[in-house]
Amino acid sequence: MFSYFGYRGLRPEESSSDSDDSDNGPERDSDGTQAPSSKSDALNAILERDDMDIDTGAEQQQKIVTVAEDVHLPGMCAECEDQPFSVLCDACGDNFCIVCFQSLHKKGKRRTHVLKPIENTHYPKEAAAQHSQIASHGQAKPAADAPAPVASETPQQSQQADAMSVSASSSQQAVVDENGEPVSPKRTKLVEGYDSDDDANPTASSSSTDITGAAASSAATVSSSLQAPRLEDKTLTESGAWFSERALYIPLRLTYDERKSLRLVQAALNVSEYTDKVDIVTWGSKTKRMAAQLKEICAILSGLVVASDYNKGQQLLKDKDFSQNAKFFQSVFEIGRRYKVMNPEKMRSEYGKLVYMLQDSVTPHVKELLQFSCVRKIRTVFETLREGGAVDMLNHPLMEAATKDIDSGEGKSRYDVQRESKEKTRAVKILSQKFSNANIDADTIEQCLYSIADNHSYLRGNRDPVDKMLFYLKKYFRPDQYEEGFSLAIQGGMGGARLTHSHTRQYHYVLQSMMLWREVLHDMFKLWYLAEEDLLDPENDYRLTDTGQGLNRVQQAPRIGRCIHKILANVQRSVEAWVGSSVVHLGDHNVPNALMFIDKYNQVSRILNPIVLCVDKVAEIYKDPEMRRYIDGKYGGVDNCRKTILADFFRHGFDGSGADNFFDAGSCIDGRLTSAWNWCAKVEKKAYFPIFLLTGFVGFDGQF
Repeated sequence: MFSYFGYRGLRPEESSSDSDDSDNGPERDSDGTQAPSSKSDALNAILERDDMDIDTGAEQQQKIVTVAEDVHLPGMCAECEDQPFSVLCDACGDNFCIVCFQSLHKKGKRRTHVLKPIENTHYPKEAAAQHSQIASHGQAKPAADAPAPVASETPQQSQQADAMSVSASSSQQAVVDENGEPVSPKRTKLVEGYDSDDDANPTASSSSTDITGAAASSAATVSSSLQAPRLEDKTLTESGAWFSERALYIPLRLTYDERKSLRLVQAALNVSEYTDKVDIVTWGSKTKRMAAQLKEICAILSGLVVASDYNKGQQLLKDKDFSQNAKFFQSVFEIGRRYKVMNPEKMRSEYGKLVYMLQDSVTPHVKELLQFSCVRKIRTVFETLREGGAVDMLNHPLMEAATKDIDSGEGKSRYDVQRESKEKTRAVKILSQKFSNANIDADTIEQCLYSIADNHSYLRGNRDPVDKMLFYLKKYFRPDQYEEGFSLAIQGGMGGARLTHSHTRQYHYVLQSMMLWREVLHDMFKLWYLAEEDLLDPENDYRLTDTGQGLNRVQQAPRIGRCIHKILANVQRSVEAWVGSSVVHLGDHNVPNALMFIDKYNQVSRILNPIVLCVDKVAEIYKDPEMRRYIDGKYGGVDNCRKTILADFFRHGFDGSGADNFFDAGSCIDGRLTSAWNWCAKVEKKAYFPIFLLTGFVGFDGQF
């Protein structure tokens, strides 16, 4: 069976000779070694044993290669150091690629800086291509207010509108000062005597730090400043503040009656064709599109009322007075949104239609005709406790025990799991009885506590895989040296890579990317809360645009933009030298709106979970004798098998691939995730894919 995977083991008895001419002995070379009887026999021996080394010399031991000091490549952008520069900013005194110049000069005093196209003698072709982009689009201008929803733009019009505005006003350079103006991240020295922040001062090196020398502190930072969510490491005061802050954005778990309404809204959205009828290119005027919006919204609302109460539904169809059922509509739509936030893998198509319908319902012309708003804020744990006068419960010492996520794994015995479960139940009962009053009953308090526990379960399923990958990165790889065959270095143009990084630089690039993903997932509920505020803001219009991936609603996202920039700035401050670009795409043709942003980062756990499960289970399948023969023959052991998979992912899952230009991929914040998805699409062609299958891999999208 293992010949399918390229392995054919030799049995002991196959080594003995059955030939009748055994008396003459095998033919030997002058050095005494046995020679093949013919060239075809030698070829067959090599082809049949893919674990056989062609070199018949002494067995080579795995070599450890020490990495030399990272060198700043000439001709590269002073900001991202991944793309050739093509413009000069006289005010900044730096050479930039067009992508970084656009992101760094979008607001504040930098908007007045003038770019000057310059020749890049190191990369003349790339510089000429960027010069043509400047000539066709012109210099960046401040983004104007988005127009009201209109008919679709052509791809050419879309490019004129946002191709050069790589990041919207809410998605500027990640590091910002106290006044909200973008600040270029501090670039540290890559070689002695050269500071990438000051080309004119090659001797100012005493205050800089080598990126190789910063490896230890950069890796150690992951387990120190950014590991805040571990409750067991906090004091009582810090724990209470942590619960209070998290409770602001944790949705309240649905009750039994609310789940009935959830099934109702799910069924209505499942059969609805709202976006198929509204977001199309055939509208000749804004008036006709507005009429279609109103017609489809009213159809959904009427269907909900009829399904809930037939008599009320008949009256509604007769009078067309939707305002009488305003509270009902607001409630069912809020329930659907709240359920989706707590269960990101559910309502995968229905949620998009729901948000876009509500986005249209808050526009002034539709809201005026309906005479009410379909939108209300998501009900959170903190809001529920505040209304009931029980906010002090969040500072109680039993909060940690009452909201603990009980994991049956990690080698726990059945006794330990049952003990932790009983402790949690007892803590919940004590808190619910202690803080219940006339305004809030014990059942509602229990609902709040279990909602916080649901958030901990979400973190375990989505954030912890990133922690595990960070653990594997630091366990099997080092920034200052690598084992032969497991270097993380990538070269642009080779293996699909679009970036050129040394082993050290790629190590830090992967480390920092996953550190950022971890922090985004840690604050995902907050980001989702802010994303809905941006999407459903009546003063924040969108435009229907062909982004190259179909018609999309391009809308600014200032709230979520400020939040992701703060997260990015915190990660950048925690490392010695930031590798790659700091551009965050949001509100442009790459990430059209806040909904797409949330959906993009919800994929992180879907990418990393199957890899973590595969790497974890290699040791488990290795216990089987046949599997042991296969893994030893093919990879040389469990650790080498794991390193083969991880090294390929860390190289080509972060190589800037996934698009044919640096606006859509590359080393920008969102491009890192694009490269990872591109790696997932090619995993079936990898030589180690049989290991994925043997460990139970079914796909990166999971089963729902």
